[in-house]
Amino acid sequence: MYVGNLEYSVSEKDLEELFGEVGPVVYSKVIMRPDGKSKGFGFVEMETEDQAKEAVEKFNQSSHKDRTIAVNEARPQTEKSFDGGERQERGSFDSRDKVSGDLNYKLRKLRRGLK
Repeated sequence: MYVGNLEYSVSEKDLEELFGEVGPVVYSKVIMRPDGKSKGFGFVEMETEDQAKEAVEKFNQSSHKDRTIAVNEARPQTEKSFDGGERQERGSFDSRDKVSGDLNYKLRKLRRGLK
């Protein structure tokens, strides 16, 4: 799942503790700038699809450390052309994947593409 509008001091451990209220967290990552400061967003992977859906329902538009966070399905990053249209997709999910609707599966594929 994508978790946005995080307070800049939020750590991966903070995300694990927050989302751990719903179930076991398999992976949490806060995205950092090259200077080591947080970009204010991250990703969380839950153990099951049902837990991921429950976490989206529970935490999307909720308050965490005085910020209203956004929690939703992680999607591949796309590049925008200068005219505002999509130019190229950096990652994609094959519609033939047997579990392509699974949020956690999509995040695992997205993470592999980032390495």
